[in-house]
Amino acid sequence: MIGSMPILLPVLEPDAKEGDGKEDDSGDDGQRLANRCFVIGPDGGIIARYDKIHLFDVSLGAGESYRESRTYQGGAQAVLADIGPAKLGLSICYDLRFPYLYRALAQAGADILSIPAAFTETTGRAHWHVLLRARAIETGCFVMAPAQSGHHADGRDTFGHSLLVDPWGEVLVDAGRDRGVSLFTIDLDAVAAARARIPALGHDRPLTI
Repeated sequence: MIGSMPILLPVLEPDAKEGDGKEDDSGDDGQRLANRCFVIGPDGGIIARYDKIHLFDVSLGAGESYRESRTYQGGAQAVLADIGPAKLGLSICYDLRFPYLYRALAQAGADILSIPAAFTETTGRAHWHVLLRARAIETGCFVMAPAQSGHHADGRDTFGHSLLVDPWGEVLVDAGRDRGVSLFTIDLDAVAAARARIPALGHDRPLTI
């Protein structure tokens, strides 16, 4: 707990694999881990939990590839947590690349979007800042994005740069590459102000392709 606000705790927990119609090439016994985020309230109770929906199965070139689905089971439920003065939309890492998730959370009432992540050095340098700013601008939400940084035992390098972005897309906090804690105060009135200036969340139109 930090003050009277909940904290976010990304964890990995065993979770039974659900049938998804895809071939299982992992060679395991059908078990998967869930990449899970908890929201813990001031009393220590669990307010909400979210299982990462989008799994990081990519080949970045130069021998750098990841197959998250070999180990993890993707979630299927978007989660909006009521944290008192605000509503918090939950997501994890690779979810960041799927804007429809954040639009749905914002249209359901999210004021703040949480995106804890471990972007690689390659993807972080190219995409981290611009994607986070885009999600804030598109939704008119504050975006909180704590990020891993440094060299890992499995050979990965992660980008770091934990960010706080306001609903107009301005970066309020950039924690850089060093380990540390960032404390900040946000003005939730900025959410309504940004959405009043550009009310795009209410301008969806049906289309065909």
